[in-house]
Amino acid sequence: MFNKKKNNDTEENIMNTENSSENAETQNSENTDNQENAEKVEELTVEEKLQAEVQQLNDKYLRLYAEFDNYKRRTQKERVELLQTAGKDVIVSLLPVLDDFDRALKAMETAADVAPVKEGILLVSTKLKNTLAQKGLKDVESINKDFDTDFHEAITNIPAPTDALKGKVIDEVEKGYTLNDNVIRFAKVVVGA
Repeated sequence: MFNKKKNNDTEENIMNTENSSENAETQNSENTDNQENAEKVEELTVEEKLQAEVQQLNDKYLRLYAEFDNYKRRTQKERVELLQTAGKDVIVSLLPVLDDFDRALKAMETAADVAPVKEGILLVSTKLKNTLAQKGLKDVESINKDFDTDFHEAITNIPAPTDALKGKVIDEVEKGYTLNDNVIRFAKVVVGA
């Protein structure tokens, strides 16, 4: 009996050894599979990370593009509004001058003497010039100055009465104006030759 039991134990040990070697092989193959899966998971995570980064950058790009598009629309709208109301402050400041001209016209209808009407018109003219000067308008000095194409437009040349007036402005047909030191209308002048 003991022999049988020993034989059974021996057989069990042999079987256990065989099972353990099979288990070891199975575990080795499972470990190999787990390592391959882990590598695949790592590869997928790297891929997923890159895809997530691409998605994030794409989202950032789309937001930036939308912001820029909104900026362009807003600035274009502001520019149109500015052009529509650019002269508003000048026109508002000229309204009192317009009122003065209306009063002068009414006074001319009933005036018997010309001197007060002339004085009123001079006052309105002075007020208009002062208002425009406050907005940056200046007239270009031309008479007896050297001809300068930056400020003058020559209409014609005439023989100079003296040698000192050669190349200088002899007469001014139309005044020139600058607005904040930028020429807005050239003076039309006659130049001595």
